[in-house]
Amino acid sequence: MKVAILGAGAWGTALGVLLASKGIPVALWARRKEQVEAMRVMRENRDYLPGVALPAHLHPTCDPEEALLGVELAVVALPSKALSVLEGLPLAPWYLSATKGLFFQGGEVLTPSQILGRITGRPAVALSGPNHAEEVARFLPTAGVVAGPRALAERVQELFTGPTFRVYTGRDLRGLELGGAVKNVLALAAGMVDGLRLGDNAKAALLTRGLKEMVRFGTALGGEEATFYGLSGLGDLLATAYSLHSRNRGAGERLVRGEDRERLEDRGVVEGLYAVKAMVAWGERAGVELPIAEAVHGVAYGGLDPLKALQALMAREPKPE
Repeated sequence: MKVAILGAGAWGTALGVLLASKGIPVALWARRKEQVEAMRVMRENRDYLPGVALPAHLHPTCDPEEALLGVELAVVALPSKALSVLEGLPLAPWYLSATKGLFFQGGEVLTPSQILGRITGRPAVALSGPNHAEEVARFLPTAGVVAGPRALAERVQELFTGPTFRVYTGRDLRGLELGGAVKNVLALAAGMVDGLRLGDNAKAALLTRGLKEMVRFGTALGGEEATFYGLSGLGDLLATAYSLHSRNRGAGERLVRGEDRERLEDRGVVEGLYAVKAMVAWGERAGVELPIAEAVHGVAYGGLDPLKALQALMAREPKPE
């Protein structure tokens, strides 16, 4: 069998390394020819995952026909804003979304697997959890969860489970993807707390209330509450909000230290900057309060002073927990 990984950033490369190390032939597709040539020569993705050797069974390519020829599964590890590139690619039998994003279109909140379904017309499952690429690719132990059609989810579990990567199956695809998107917004907020040096108490309080906000948002949109307390919710939130690997946490820290928003993605896409716009747009339309998301949006897009955003959160009317 053969698997195609669509997207040769850090996460796509890490998943490719994971599968290829098990002897599974993997085509790693990248859009830039120069990146592919460098990976073939160096046997390393120095742009996004330096220091990790590419196994012999991993084949970098910029030819989508070559990447998708004869595959059983296509793993989509593209940034959410780049999913439209799939419209011009050959089809795979089914898809695994490894993208953590959120879209607000026509008054509706959409997840990556829904976008994949609309583009390809093929079934899709999604994988999520506390899975930093830098650690997965170096075979440090972690766990994840895959949700979607049961037979496909179990196939992903079989393919990816190994000595250092434990995969669970879940039934709540909607909740899994919503949690994976919201945690990036909360990680931006956590980074702002770090950048302002507000301390451990403030960060713990923020994340606890942020989890509550995740549950409120996610259940209103059809997710199951228990999902948000699992690997794809709380687990992913903890990793993303505390790790130095976290692109979203780091972006929040850089933002409150005065760096222009346009420069925050010079090290890769910051998904939380897109998800927060979808969250706030939906909240305003649905009349649902999302105070932390609104504060992050105000700082990132409205020029709101982060200390004033904090003061506004602290000054909210007292109420039971």
